Amino acid sequence: MAPQRPAGPDGVLLLDKPAGWTSHDVVARARRWCGTRKIGHAGTLDPMATGLLILGIGKGTRLLTWLTAADKGYSATVRLGSGTPSDDADSEPDRFADAAELQAVDEQRVDAALEALRGDIEQVPSTVSAIKIDGVRAYARARAGEAVDIPARRVTVSRLERGPLRRAADGQIDFVLQVDCSSGTYIRAIARDLGAVLGVHGHLRRLRRGRIGGFRVEQALAVPGRDEEPSPPALIPLAEAAAATMPVRELTADEARALGYGQRVTASGVPGPVAAVLPCQGGRELVAVLEDQAGKAKPAVVFAPAS
Repeated sequence: MAPQRPAGPDGVLLLDKPAGWTSHDVVARARRWCGTRKIGHAGTLDPMATGLLILGIGKGTRLLTWLTAADKGYSATVRLGSGTPSDDADSEPDRFADAAELQAVDEQRVDAALEALRGDIEQVPSTVSAIKIDGVRAYARARAGEAVDIPARRVTVSRLERGPLRRAADGQIDFVLQVDCSSGTYIRAIARDLGAVLGVHGHLRRLRRGRIGGFRVEQALAVPGRDEEPSPPALIPLAEAAAATMPVRELTADEARALGYGQRVTASGVPGPVAAVLPCQGGRELVAVLEDQAGKAKPAVVFAPAS
């Protein structure tokens, strides 16, 4: 019998993605850093964007479904007065506002336009987004010269707070926008749509993600340079990571054993996913993620199978 390979690390890693790196670049660097290939990420950030990127390591990849679905917080710099093909600074402006219309934009008009973009809204993602249209990424169709028709999707923008307007010598306006929103919201689409409501075009100049669910960028580690060889990072334990994302239910030993066999237990009485943990020496062990169904709690994912 062939010897078993040693188990790799399990947990969650918070990283502060630098500008110019793709999310895939960060995952590739983390694979070398953590010494495992079993790594995924929650919530793609575009190359120009910086900020919080959550990686699932080993069994932590099984949490990514819920981490990706968590609400998010951003700090975005919006420019009014020009638009770009990508709706952000990754492409050059190709549409410009009329000087007189741009001069008429003031704080009151911006605030009124922002009001229309708050709450539950129908948002059309950017043409160069990664959304698949008939199995092909929208950005691939756009780069091939195809007309891209992306249907609107329902998203929730719970917070839109702007900073002071700064008008440049050419009349264009920059300001910082603080955004809290549901998963699937495109911040560059907010910049684009704000410009459209005002009739002056708009695009995203800078973007920094500060929060995903209960995790904040202040907790994140810097991504090591490609030529650095630091020691493997300390990971956030699975139970702690799950508790930052969903309600927690403490199990009895009998319940933990039943869940380990894939069996159902009494209902949690909480809508949505619940982290089922077993108190143990030194902390808590994540046994499963539960979802109530037909009067019982069903394991959606089991992290600690019965031995």
